[in-house]
Amino acid sequence: MKKFVNDPQQFVPEMLKGIALANPDTLRYVPDYNLIMRADAPRDDKVSIVQGSGSGHEPAHAMAVGPGMLDAACPGDVFSAPPSDYVYETTKLLRSEMGVLHIINNYTGDRMAFDMGRELAEAEGIRVGTVVVDDDVAVNDSTYTVGRRGVAGNFFVIKALGAASEQGAELDDLVSLGERVNSVTRSMGIALTSCTPPAKGSPLFDLGENEIEVGVGIHGEPGRRREPMKRADELVDEMLDAIVDDLPYTSGDEVALMVNGLGGTPISELYVLYAHAHEALAGRGIEIGRSYVGEYCTSLDMAGASLTLVRLDDELKDLLGAPAQIAAHTF
Repeated sequence: MKKFVNDPQQFVPEMLKGIALANPDTLRYVPDYNLIMRADAPRDDKVSIVQGSGSGHEPAHAMAVGPGMLDAACPGDVFSAPPSDYVYETTKLLRSEMGVLHIINNYTGDRMAFDMGRELAEAEGIRVGTVVVDDDVAVNDSTYTVGRRGVAGNFFVIKALGAASEQGAELDDLVSLGERVNSVTRSMGIALTSCTPPAKGSPLFDLGENEIEVGVGIHGEPGRRREPMKRADELVDEMLDAIVDDLPYTSGDEVALMVNGLGGTPISELYVLYAHAHEALAGRGIEIGRSYVGEYCTSLDMAGASLTLVRLDDELKDLLGAPAQIAAHTF
């Protein structure tokens, strides 16, 4: 294994320290709880938005902290949920007069950690709302979930809620908005290779020389099936068929289209996928209102990609188009 690693057990703290040192004017690092938070948080004129989940999916979630996005992230170790006391202490530090909103990807460990952290915070009189993301259409239950997994569609929930919170939306309204964004968001991914967690030092699973995993999870969980490698257009069609038919998306819909890299795929290949996805959706009468190509929710160094669609309306278009800044990058 060749990775830029010192002590594998210190990989996440060293990464978080680096994020904070690179953004000294905008971010604050609290090492006791793996906490990256906005330097100006909490603010009593807005709901504080918090996400946790495991590390290894960067830029989700520790690198998604900033104006118009998350107010804080308290990740666990690589592919591991944060301890419940991290969630509890983060919620206390982010306490706002308007409340705290937890965004949770639907994995059993994350759900348990955030449920316990919320209960402890509520016992101290903190108002806490919860939005669960479960956008993956590949499987209904998986290695780490009851129900569908939360994957790259999480970005759109963060972006919409971050924008609405900056506009002063109330906690209950943010919960309803998050549930609505999740309800019109669908994703699916394909892995070309496995990934290698620093603490393990070897790939999580084995794929044959010409084999791919269709519907892979972002922790390397199995998908729908393994099959031989195909042309890029065929793989896009396979993902789109599963995604479009699930909601379903229909002719006349306007959508946001994301082609998300899983960590080890060149951006040039992602644009190859985007080109066919755009044309294939146009052929179905589905209009692309917003486009996203790049790495938004990865799986360490896994080669592969996922597609996400979000059915848009005027409010969602405005929220997704609102200004935001993360890790010194404005988009």
